[in-house]
Amino acid sequence: MTVTQRWNATPAGASTAPGPAFALLGTVQLSLIFALTSLTVPLPRIGREFSLDRGDLILLSAAYGLAFSGLLLFGGRVADRFGGRRGLSAGLLVFTAASLAALLVPGPETLLTARFGQGVGAALTAPAAMAVLRAVFPQPAAYGRAMVTWGGLSVVGATAGNLLSGVISALASWRLAFAVPVAVGALALALAPRLLPPAPGEESRSLDPLGALLATAGITLVSYGLVVTDVHPWGSSAVLAPLLAGATLLVGFLTAERRADDPLLPLEFLRDHRRALALVAIGLTAAGTATTFVLLSLHLQQDRGWSALQTSAAFVPFAVVLLVTGRMTGRLIARYGPSAVTTSGLTLAATGLALLALTGLAPHTSYVYGLLPGLLTLPAGGAASFAGAAVLATDRVEPQQTGLAGGVMNTSMELGPTVIFAAALTLGSDATSLAAMAVAFAAAAFLSARTK
Repeated sequence: MTVTQRWNATPAGASTAPGPAFALLGTVQLSLIFALTSLTVPLPRIGREFSLDRGDLILLSAAYGLAFSGLLLFGGRVADRFGGRRGLSAGLLVFTAASLAALLVPGPETLLTARFGQGVGAALTAPAAMAVLRAVFPQPAAYGRAMVTWGGLSVVGATAGNLLSGVISALASWRLAFAVPVAVGALALALAPRLLPPAPGEESRSLDPLGALLATAGITLVSYGLVVTDVHPWGSSAVLAPLLAGATLLVGFLTAERRADDPLLPLEFLRDHRRALALVAIGLTAAGTATTFVLLSLHLQQDRGWSALQTSAAFVPFAVVLLVTGRMTGRLIARYGPSAVTTSGLTLAATGLALLALTGLAPHTSYVYGLLPGLLTLPAGGAASFAGAAVLATDRVEPQQTGLAGGVMNTSMELGPTVIFAAALTLGSDATSLAAMAVAFAAAAFLSARTK
């Protein structure tokens, strides 16, 4: 049976999708990604307030993502071992406490620590939320439809973080952006026992501590090495040391996983060509969105002299198209299948990035004719590719591996912006970086069209 057939099939006796449970889980996922991007627009203001240089700001911006991406595979194992709801509650406790610390932060060191803490909590929460989602929607057809919406939540959360943080920092204090994850975390902790089913774990499963240590340290070091390329040359020890150390640890991780009786990441999980390509599409889509927001936010504020509020307003059409397209993707996937929607989305996103590269960063081009075409095309493609890829990435996943699937999918979503953005920045101008991203999207679309 194909993915589309399973999608449209409604088994006899299937229950109606429990809306409140999905609403709670979706709000949590939105909050995790909102928090990830909530410092992008206010960074210049934070730098002035704390007298931070560019390197400090880059580390502050990346701290959440470093902890998040490094621990996600372990977070998935925790969810599969102890159960989704337990993992969700533990992660939310850490995430909410760290967000509260960031809200009340007295200085840059505390803020940096709080951002790392948010990433740790998010790494436990995100895969656990997907494990609970599988318990909420046990039927494959209902779960597939839920994953369409779930796949779009990350892009919506990232967009909301960029938009609202600029508005909040312009009208009040950038610190108030952290009130959003505090409120969501507290609400979710209170409602989870009432609304969410207990997603059972497998007590017999080990946590694979060696694999967890090697994966976490390796991913974190490689990500850090790529992040600091913005302030250090590629040949410097500040870049090469973490990159080489991280790469060595990741090789050790793959070796250990081949020998482990119960590996943290079974390598056959990635041998499904469609799943592997879907993870690439997720990483690319996340990278395309992040790269666009960062480069355009800096361009509008530094080159054109726009305020944080004006910069946030410039992305409102992006958010509107994202929401409208997200509402349509379910029907499109049901009719044409997730592979076709993913391919079309990647193609459309490549077009949007190409438009931004050609006209968006030109100094004397108007917003309507220079930026707007790309800001309308990119989110339409991004929403479609992310939703379709989310369905493909979780297709044929066994219930006891739902946490693993969530960890792998979120790892791809986090590593994409880090790896691809760092590589794109080495190419020269911002326009060249966006053009390179467009080429990468087009190549992924070509491979997606040929993969069965």
